Order: sequence, then structure tokens, then C-alpha cells
Amino acid sequence: MSTPQEPFPPGRAGAASPQPAQPSRYGQDQGSPFGLPGQPPPKSRRKLWIILAGAGGVLLLVVLGIVILVNVVGGATNQARGLADGFTKLVLAGDSSRAYDEYLDPALQEQLSKEAFIEGVNSLEMDETCTPDYSDLKVATENGVKSADIAGLITCDGKNVDLAYRFEGTDDLKMTNIKLRPAA
Repeated sequence: MSTPQEPFPPGRAGAASPQPAQPSRYGQDQGSPFGLPGQPPPKSRRKLWIILAGAGGVLLLVVLGIVILVNVVGGATNQARGLADGFTKLVLAGDSSRAYDEYLDPALQEQLSKEAFIEGVNSLEMDETCTPDYSDLKVATENGVKSADIAGLITCDGKNVDLAYRFEGTDDLKMTNIKLRPAA
């Protein structure tokens, strides 16, 4: 027959003989949740975490707002530059008729006939070796109407041509103003 064994070895938790709580190396009694008698309880850092989380949330919203703003403005700027490039490439390639039909607003077409437009562009003697440089590009939106003002210079062999375009519209931007003339 075997002898009954103690459920816990002596000196361990739950042993038959209770051991006094050992003080920690910081001087607090590990048996008491608040340390030694007379000491204040440890401070909760819950308020600090709430404040930090709130500040982090605000910072995240600010960064997100900036990213959205940059994308919206950058998208409009890229759209305006794309319109100017498309129009200018057609003109430089000698396809002024197509540039007139695809890019000019009907109101501008009423003021400027296709024949006068083509004749004016041909008088500048530009070709595909010319390169455009858009030095000033401004985009805006007011009451749902987008506008883009583009100014710059077309550089050809031995001559320069000033350019200024204005595109307007809600979804599909069309050219409402154009200036192409030899640089002074």
C-alpha cells in the first residue's frame, strides 16, 4: 500500500504550510495589489492612451485630407496638361483640322472659323520638331465648372511661339480661348 503524498511540495504555492509573501526588488509586497501600506496606488495611464489615440486619429485625418487634396489637384493638373499636349501635338503634326474639331468649344468655333484657324496655325510654320514647354498651369473649379489656364512657349528651330490656352467645362473640358503668336 502506498502512502498518501502531499498535493504540493513544501515551499510552493498551495502547500500545507503558508509562506509569507516575498517583497519584490522594488520594495513592494507582491501579495498586495497596491504596494506597501501608506503608498499610493500606481497611476493609471488610461487617460494618456486616450489622448494619444485621439491625437493620432486627428493626425491620420489631416494626412488623409492632404493626400485627397493632392490627388484631386494633381489629377486636374494632369488632365489640363494632357489636353494641352494633345491639342499642341495635333497642331505640330499638321492636323489642325482635327485639333479644331476635337478641342475647340462650340462657342469659340462660332467666333473663329475652321479656315481662319488652320490658316493662322499654318502661318506660324511649326512642325513636329517644335517642342512645347508649359511654364504656367493653373486649374480651378467654381460651381462645378472646371477651368484650366495654360501658358508657355513652343520652341522651334530659330523661332519661338507664345501659347496660351483656356479650357473650361463640367466633365469634358473644351478650349474656350487660344493664343498662338510669334514670341516678341
